[in-house]
Amino acid sequence: MRPTDSELLSMIPRKKTRQIRIGSVLVGGDAPVSVQSMTKTDTRDVHSTIAQIRRLEEAGCDIIRLAVPDEEASRAIAQIKKKINIPLIADIHFNYRLALRSMESGADGLRINPGNIGGRNRLKAIVNEAKNRSIPIRIGVNAGSLEKDLLKHFGGPTSEAMVLSGLRTIEYMEGLGFHLIKVSLKASDVRRTIEAYRFFSKKSDYPLHLGITEAGRGSGAVVKSAIGIGLLLSEGIGDTLRVSLTGDPVEEVRVGYDILRALKVRERGVEIISCPTCGRCEIDLSRLVEKVEKGIQKITAPMTIAIMGCVVNGPGEAKEADIGIAGGKGAGLLFKKGKVVRKIREAEFVSVLLREIREMAANKR
Repeated sequence: MRPTDSELLSMIPRKKTRQIRIGSVLVGGDAPVSVQSMTKTDTRDVHSTIAQIRRLEEAGCDIIRLAVPDEEASRAIAQIKKKINIPLIADIHFNYRLALRSMESGADGLRINPGNIGGRNRLKAIVNEAKNRSIPIRIGVNAGSLEKDLLKHFGGPTSEAMVLSGLRTIEYMEGLGFHLIKVSLKASDVRRTIEAYRFFSKKSDYPLHLGITEAGRGSGAVVKSAIGIGLLLSEGIGDTLRVSLTGDPVEEVRVGYDILRALKVRERGVEIISCPTCGRCEIDLSRLVEKVEKGIQKITAPMTIAIMGCVVNGPGEAKEADIGIAGGKGAGLLFKKGKVVRKIREAEFVSVLLREIREMAANKR
């Protein structure tokens, strides 16, 4: 007997990595793949930063990272931490003292870039303090800021250069007795990023944070992220992820969960299945889907909804979903768990579907 699609997906082995804890969130091992984002506010603007993090929490963000450009920003972490519910990671570049100040202010984790942190002595000071406080560090390798000797040796920011940057930084940290490590190897080039993660995954069992850096905005950025992150996840690689998009960070979280859900790696919220429409469609399906999307934004229970516009694929697809409508001009059929519930008028499509979805979500709590 052939395995089902879901069985095939479940057969994809996830690489077993070391497990670390960032605040209240476990990363690696058998922990769920976590979704991260980064604030777009000025960290020194405590009020705006807290407000944005709360929106991200509502969207399902598991871990938040924020920029620490100066000492004022590092001090602001203490105030921000009091008002949020998810772990906070301080993003450090150039000035190692900001890492020390951020840990003093209560940061749950650090992200440092080995290409610009300023040499081994400065890194040693960070690692020793993180070790004393049991604070994890992400080695954030970035193709745009690799160490000069690696660029010279490899002739540019190749995937091999990125991996070596990460591995030799790990070796140095381990020499200091530090093992609370997570690694990322990001480039804006999708293929280079994939190659780097694959290569690193064969060399090390430290947890990996996935992402395509500087992906851009709009559909192009989403496509790049979905291909890069999704392909790696489908190979069992990756313990956390961030979809880097220009714009509202809430969209990063939404797309992150869309990627996880598409691969059945982790399910949260409502997935809408809707047909692309054609000349057979006799209802304004695009507007109908848009209205339903707005009505389900805060629903976190995993479920699948089908909103179909004709009788060709509509009934079949609706039957595959938890709940759905096969719509036609003037009326349509409401399906639930593969069975027709009743016929409803076109004017009721949105109100009936949203009411049924909310009831179903409430029963899943």
